Amino acid sequence: MIPYQFRVDIVSELRRLFPKNDLLVPSFVIGELEGIKRHSGGDARIAASIGLALAKKPPFRIFEEELLEGETVDDALLRISDVLCTSDRELRRRARSRGIPVVYLRQKRYLGVDGHILE
Repeated sequence: MIPYQFRVDIVSELRRLFPKNDLLVPSFVIGELEGIKRHSGGDARIAASIGLALAKKPPFRIFEEELLEGETVDDALLRISDVLCTSDRELRRRARSRGIPVVYLRQKRYLGVDGHILE
């Protein structure tokens, strides 16, 4: 939702941080964005539409991943992520407490990393 809210070129910023890495999006995140697009209005709907459009084209690649029984999207992200991109403060805190590096928006202009990323 960052590209819509803050006019940040998320693709360029992620490429700056991860020039050689695959940018993967789990299928359950696509499902969550589709649900927001269908059931929300206003800014949330627009942001979800932009997120879907970005996720469905290079350099992003969608991979099939299912939620486990009773698992939330946030819990699944924590289970599968080597690096997590989020602006959700609680999810960011939970990821860092597990040693997962987090990419987040800094100063409403660019992306930064909280934690050490192994190459």
